[in-house]
Amino acid sequence: MGRRTGDETRALLLRVGMQLLLERGVSAGVQHIRLQDVLRHAGLTTGAAYRLWADQNDYQRDLAVAMVRLRLSGPTDYARAAVGELVAAGADGDDVIRAAAEAHVRTAAVDTDDPADALDAQLFLISLALRTTAQTWPELKDASRQRHRESIAAFAEFYASLMEAYGLRMKAPLTVADFTEAMAAMGEGFAVRALEGIDHPRVTAAVGDEVPEGDWTLFALGVRALVNEFMTPVTDGDSGDDDCGDGGGALGSSESPNPRATLPPACQLTARPTSLRAHRI
Repeated sequence: MGRRTGDETRALLLRVGMQLLLERGVSAGVQHIRLQDVLRHAGLTTGAAYRLWADQNDYQRDLAVAMVRLRLSGPTDYARAAVGELVAAGADGDDVIRAAAEAHVRTAAVDTDDPADALDAQLFLISLALRTTAQTWPELKDASRQRHRESIAAFAEFYASLMEAYGLRMKAPLTVADFTEAMAAMGEGFAVRALEGIDHPRVTAAVGDEVPEGDWTLFALGVRALVNEFMTPVTDGDSGDDDCGDGGGALGSSESPNPRATLPPACQLTARPTSLRAHRI
């Protein structure tokens, strides 16, 4: 085997550091990942690291950035898996909301029986914790913003497909980007509470209650409220013109290199045939 290049050694030491973070969990933080421990696990000498980083702080900065950039699955994979069959079967919108919200709540639960789900949850929580410290390093702030933009673009496309399936459009002047940003803020807020060890609130509605009957996560009820406030059924009179503004939301800002191309604008959803089911979810 040939001698490793500097780039290969750097990648190896970052991989080992990320593995240690995943094993130790959110509470460890990059400040507790010592370069000496990483070198020992990698079977390398001290000199190999200090030819790449000036000190441990520099390594921890690059480790934090690499961790925030790491994805083991696509941003919307868990949500699509949770609702795909329901949507295909024409399930009631409330059932779709409940299933998607439950899947999100599970992303913050590392005590799941599925090892793959537990690893995804661990990564999500670690990256979220690191993003709350984004002011520490400019490089971490940039990586955090990029991850946010990628997630917003992916979820905006996902929500647009659900709107089409259920015959909904955005209320003027709101956009899919606005809805997605609101959803992200609420979802990440509940995830921060999970980091604090706070159990997710749940509600059981009985027949006759003003909330639809059944078991609900509080996140699901929040989603339902956002859907009903941001969206309305497509009708024969919808031309789609009044929703074709400048895109709005974070994806319409200067942070995105091509914000108009990152998500389907709301106006594309208002001209769908009215044969689509037009009930509120």
